Amino acid sequence: MAPIIHCVRHAQGYHNLSVANHSMPDPSLTPFGEEQCRHLAQNFPHHKSVDLLVASPLRRTIFTTLHGFTPVIERGVPIIALPEAQETADVPCDTGTDITVLKEEMKGKPVDLSRVPEGWNNKAGRWAPTASALEKRAREARQWLKARPEKEIVLVTHGGFLHYFTEDWTDYKDALGTGWMNVECRSYLFADEDGDNATIVETEISREARRGTEKPLTRTEQMELRETATKTWEEGGYHPIQAKV
Repeated sequence: MAPIIHCVRHAQGYHNLSVANHSMPDPSLTPFGEEQCRHLAQNFPHHKSVDLLVASPLRRTIFTTLHGFTPVIERGVPIIALPEAQETADVPCDTGTDITVLKEEMKGKPVDLSRVPEGWNNKAGRWAPTASALEKRAREARQWLKARPEKEIVLVTHGGFLHYFTEDWTDYKDALGTGWMNVECRSYLFADEDGDNATIVETEISREARRGTEKPLTRTEQMELRETATKTWEEGGYHPIQAKV
């Protein structure tokens, strides 16, 4: 049976503070972001049932996982860095650290970097900030997670990437980026289909907790909204979701 996926946006990073900070390479968490992680560690409702932690290999997502899911880590649950879940744009704050440096920084920490290849942060080829490349690696991330044997998985990633991963565009914010708040969590199930897309749907409990009983958009409506979002970002001078999220 495919796992439940609890998607979490990272805590506040230094790039979230100002436009000037978008030039910071792979920024880490602010003190307030660290406080958000402590709150997450105290209040996330699924700590006892999660049996795998997965994070984008950028610093802000790794440290959100390390600090926000300490009750899970203390049970011996590993953190696997998933390069497919890195952020969408090619600006410095969304570009990861070279793997040799990252391995040294994470030495002694329960972070498995074995899936992160050399060149994962080049933002070219499969890692390019284009809609087609982003859709492909979001699908690859879903396929990898769907094939995992665990029953409940936390994925800590980025607001921009989450739109591609969930294929949910209902709360995009024009050229500003994402509607996902820092450390916001939404839970998803894989759809009852065996297609290569590995489609996920938000659980009713998760959706109603943030949107009430509002009827979800159909897949066709979501794709129409995706086209609107992409066009809006591009007309605003952004790559697909190049807003700082």
